[in-house]
Amino acid sequence: MALSHAEGMRRSIDDLPADEDAVPVGDDGEPVGRVSWAVAISDDYEDVVPRVVLTVEEVGRAGEGLVAHLDAVAARRLRVALRDALREIGEDEGG
Repeated sequence: MALSHAEGMRRSIDDLPADEDAVPVGDDGEPVGRVSWAVAISDDYEDVVPRVVLTVEEVGRAGEGLVAHLDAVAARRLRVALRDALREIGEDEGG
């Protein structure tokens, strides 16, 4: 279902707060950095084109993360890359 641009759009889709138990230990014996991610949609741009917004932040550094504003082509490419990565590690790629 397409959303109307008349009112503007900004909506959270999903997020995953970092879970300390889910942080793997690296080859050096130290835990890798804990990060949280969030996915949203927004059309708060001059061209009013809706984009997928991906935010990745290190735990404890809120507001200092990276925010990617992905158009449909880039979002699809990321989706394919994640699917392929899951396949490479022998995991179900989901639906």
